[in-house]
Amino acid sequence: MSDPVFFRRAGSLTIGEIVELTGAKPSREADLAARIEVVSPLDQGVPGALVFLDNPKYAEDVRTTRATACLVSQHYADRVPEATIALVTPEPYAACAKVSAMLFPDAMQPGSVFGGSGISPGAYIHPDARLEDGVTVDPGAVIGPRAEIGEGSVIGPNAVIGPDVRIGRHCSIGPQSTVLFALIGDRVIIHPGVRIGQDGFGFAMSPRGHMKVPQIGRVIIQNDVEIGANTTIDRGANRDTVIGEGTKIDNLVQIGHNVTIGRHCVIVSQVGISGSTDIGDFVAMGGQVGVAGHLKIGMGAQIGAQAGVMTDVPAGVTYGGSPAKPMREFMREVATLTKLAGRKLGSDSKE
Repeated sequence: MSDPVFFRRAGSLTIGEIVELTGAKPSREADLAARIEVVSPLDQGVPGALVFLDNPKYAEDVRTTRATACLVSQHYADRVPEATIALVTPEPYAACAKVSAMLFPDAMQPGSVFGGSGISPGAYIHPDARLEDGVTVDPGAVIGPRAEIGEGSVIGPNAVIGPDVRIGRHCSIGPQSTVLFALIGDRVIIHPGVRIGQDGFGFAMSPRGHMKVPQIGRVIIQNDVEIGANTTIDRGANRDTVIGEGTKIDNLVQIGHNVTIGRHCVIVSQVGISGSTDIGDFVAMGGQVGVAGHLKIGMGAQIGAQAGVMTDVPAGVTYGGSPAKPMREFMREVATLTKLAGRKLGSDSKE
């Protein structure tokens, strides 16, 4: 069986070009003409490779790297071997991402799965839909009446774009995705299997049964948002569900109706956000955080994995635990319970 290369390198970069691109500085005299062919993990660095050290956990690995160059903070620069060029930067990971994007531009945004351009003969496009020049539509995709799609966007195989949906320019809509009742900005990446704009979970409860409440809002996704595979975003019940500019959402996230998420948030896998919750800018939520409905999460708050959020969260704090509370308070409680459990075990062993 052959060993395929999924992402082909666009070229190579000299150390001088990397310095110009990232702003990193060689910690000692270096050959700026040396070329970088690939970006590698720290423990797999070989000649021609660029590596980086960003996590102190791997600080010892840098001593044995054979890479041509290593992006590293000033604190660890003296650990880089003499044969490796130490490129000092306060943000090694971000600098490495810039280099990777230059070497492997095709990995930055999903393209056509079918490998084509333009409209595939196997696509189903309503005559009233409007597509700008340069849109690619793969086989099996369905685009409804009056939908509008901007230039440079790619609609993957078997994706469904509903009536009147607006999709901006240079977007990627992954295979098997559905986008209904939604307005999508520019440069939005929607990975395979995402569901956007379906009914929110709205019912008027009563002893006689549960009456369905019509969900008549929309989903608005602003520019530069990325949404991971199999995530679901419900449309609003009586106002819009909104995802703010630059927000990054992982796989398997559930976002309920009327939720507003601010700009540049990070929402990690299996987070569930109940309806009508308002999340500020730059909020980060770890995996499996559960958020009750009608809450406010303040700007810059960080919520640890598996936290259960049942009350409003102030801006700028770090919360953890279930029910979620300030992280220091949660850790004190865990430490106290551990001590109490240890005492109990000790007393039992003496009996």
